[in-house]
Amino acid sequence: MYLYPGTALALKPQDKFLLAGITDAARSAGRLALEFFRPGGATSAGISHKAGGSPVTEADYAVDRFLRGRLMAMLPEAGWLSEESEDSHSRLAKERVFIVDPIDGTRGFSRGHPAWSIAIALVERGRPQIGVIHAPALAQTFAAAKGTGATLNGRPIEVSKRPALGPDAKVAAPAFLAERLRAAGLDFELQPRLPSLALRIVNVASGALDAGLAGGDAYDWDIAAADLVLEEAGGKLTGFDGRALLYNGPHTRHGPLAAAPAQLHAEITAAARRGSPGKYDP
Repeated sequence: MYLYPGTALALKPQDKFLLAGITDAARSAGRLALEFFRPGGATSAGISHKAGGSPVTEADYAVDRFLRGRLMAMLPEAGWLSEESEDSHSRLAKERVFIVDPIDGTRGFSRGHPAWSIAIALVERGRPQIGVIHAPALAQTFAAAKGTGATLNGRPIEVSKRPALGPDAKVAAPAFLAERLRAAGLDFELQPRLPSLALRIVNVASGALDAGLAGGDAYDWDIAAADLVLEEAGGKLTGFDGRALLYNGPHTRHGPLAAAPAQLHAEITAAARRGSPGKYDP
């Protein structure tokens, strides 16, 4: 069965130790991935392609195996959902589930772009309770546990406090969504999109971006950890309908998304809903 969230869950006493353990696992996995990474050049890892054409490298698989061993040893009763593991619907009956993207931004990783990440969430009843995004090539680790705030490299972070978008506001979005926002009257400075969607979202959490949008091809593993980091930093990640996202359901793909500080979120989602749907691209 799919366990929908009810009332807000209190952070369990052992979760602070789980957060530390998950963070350590992410950093160890990052060191493993860096063995294959070549800044500004092609990865040394072998590359193949999935049925839909997206690339996957031997580094993705190596990190996936490492994390599954490390994380499941911490919490053997948890379920498992990873981009690079065969899915099992047995996870739907689990109260707590690890949701993992071994390398978020594989295309960038394979070409030497530093903005890729390792994303780990511990989800309970459909919502993340712990989230870690580690970007090894950038030496950045974003982390959060429910109700305790968000950090970057151990220091607290929070979203932008600007009351409205303006010409100097920094927004990352696919071109067609940027055009839709501008057609709705919003003004901002469009930023280059990062290969890692998780990093795009947590850059909103840190205030490096004022907002980030994604098309309709994001999966649980791309966003679950970043969702919590953003929430704990004072922001919101939702569909354009404004509803909170649920994870570990039978279907793991999500529609278009908006990440923004709480005070900007309604304005941005309303603008994004206008116009005809375009080609969705994360």
